[in-house]
Amino acid sequence: MLPGLEAADLPSDAIEVGRINDAWGIKGWFKVLPYSADPEAFFSSKRWFLMPSEKGLKTFTGVAKLAIMEAKVHSDGVVASAHDVKDRTDAEALRGARIFISRSSFPTAAKDEYYWVDLIGLNVVNREGVALGTVKELLSTGAQTVLVMDHEQDGKMVELMIPFVAVYVDEVDLAGRRILVDWQPDY
Repeated sequence: MLPGLEAADLPSDAIEVGRINDAWGIKGWFKVLPYSADPEAFFSSKRWFLMPSEKGLKTFTGVAKLAIMEAKVHSDGVVASAHDVKDRTDAEALRGARIFISRSSFPTAAKDEYYWVDLIGLNVVNREGVALGTVKELLSTGAQTVLVMDHEQDGKMVELMIPFVAVYVDEVDLAGRRILVDWQPDY
């Protein structure tokens, strides 16, 4: 195990939120490539869980816990420092590591705001009670976010996309695992 890394188990609610891109400076800081345009989870959690890159340089195996001292926005990404990552060499050894953060460490979303990860897997039903599918992913089109699901139509599976905007989305019930929409299967 590398300096600063402690072997750990991945929390059951862990979400992959980014990768360590490279070392930053000479004092052990490292650059992070966040998967979200709003990387608040990096700032709210002081424990990050790392797994080695699927390809390329592997300087450790298994799951490691990294105790974060500070994380902040820098340019188009995030930079961070950890308690036991003392210099550039230690930081370079983390290059490519996948970063996971416990979902319970994410900041609380504001009213009518949702983390995409919480919407994936929800059942989508229209006002008439017709099941439209289960959210398999979300897309950002710039102007809006779009729910993407597979829907059975005429005996075939087709991809159905619904803009995730108030005019079409009536209710998101996270506890009930359901999204109610004003949408028809043949739109």
